[in-house]
Amino acid sequence: MSSIADNIGSVTRRIQKATLDAGRAPDSVGLLAVSKTRSPADLRQAITAGQRAFGENYLQEALDKIEALREIPDIEWHFIGPIQSNKTRQIANSFAWVHSVDRLKIARRLSEQRDRSLPPLNICLQVNVDRETSKSGCDLDELPALTKAIAELPGLSLRGLMAIPDPAQSADELRLSFRKLATALNDLKTRYPDAGPLDSLSMGMSGDLELAIAEGATWVRIGTALFGSRPAKS
Repeated sequence: MSSIADNIGSVTRRIQKATLDAGRAPDSVGLLAVSKTRSPADLRQAITAGQRAFGENYLQEALDKIEALREIPDIEWHFIGPIQSNKTRQIANSFAWVHSVDRLKIARRLSEQRDRSLPPLNICLQVNVDRETSKSGCDLDELPALTKAIAELPGLSLRGLMAIPDPAQSADELRLSFRKLATALNDLKTRYPDAGPLDSLSMGMSGDLELAIAEGATWVRIGTALFGSRPAKS
């Protein structure tokens, strides 16, 4: 059975090949290890293999891991799950990135509650790119107004967009979903050049990272291909 270190090496090679095939700079795509339900021991194995960016979906589980691994100074924690209003203070001050901001109310709370001694919180706006009723995220047509409003909030750095397209789609449909997100980001850069860096596309997972990179992903969120199948919930 492959080790976590072996898996990280394999996924890294996939990312490097896809990046090269897309004619992009070698360091233009980051590997975000989706570590929900994984133990601190699993994360330590990944860290030993050189992984530093970890994405968590569940706040309390994430806080427990952050505490367990506190002695390792250069871990970059990303929150990628749905955000409840009563959890924003801890999210604002425990993470470097939040990929799942989908409404102005949440952005305002993160802005107000981010400790001003910390660097600005990097955020991505989550877009329901395929308008799935079961998915979180704003609609594409809501992005301009949301971007304009968030650009005025202190303590935040608007980095880009995130989406979770339906993995059951065909390769052509997935590619179109990724392209819609990339096009939306380019439109925002043109309309609001001072809104923030707007340099990030968080899209692509274990089964479709090559398609996402071909369409401009800068973060691919990989869980199963690194850690194996998630354990069944008790």
